[in-house]
Amino acid sequence: MALMPKRVKFRKSHRGKLRGNAQRGNVVSFGEFGLQVLDSGWLTGRQIEAGRVAATHFLHREGKVYIRVFPHKPVSSKPLETRMGKGKGEPDHWVACVRPGTILYEIGGVEEDVARQALTRVTHKMPFRCRMVTRRHGL
Repeated sequence: MALMPKRVKFRKSHRGKLRGNAQRGNVVSFGEFGLQVLDSGWLTGRQIEAGRVAATHFLHREGKVYIRVFPHKPVSSKPLETRMGKGKGEPDHWVACVRPGTILYEIGGVEEDVARQALTRVTHKMPFRCRMVTRRHGL
């Protein structure tokens, strides 16, 4: 099932702007290897779930997969063949706003080549350019 919040304060939100690079969530914190985004945009709950399924299926229950993004933003849409006016449409799906540098997934407990293959499979599910990054132990 796609990710979505249990409850929100406001049902509908503005589209907003996606400018600049990620200021937080841009370092590998939980696992050893991470998948970093190089573009900005919206990541839907279905795309996040598809990436999780691809990673866990490839790893065969070895290691651990961490999801670092969550879809908080509602995207509304009006029904097809509806005339203009009559207000804003109902919430259709949920998205996570992603900026360049954001870590989407982390993998721990597996070798580097296995993590690279798993994250490559996840990358094919993403609508952005991504790269694999490793944990910096100096910090």
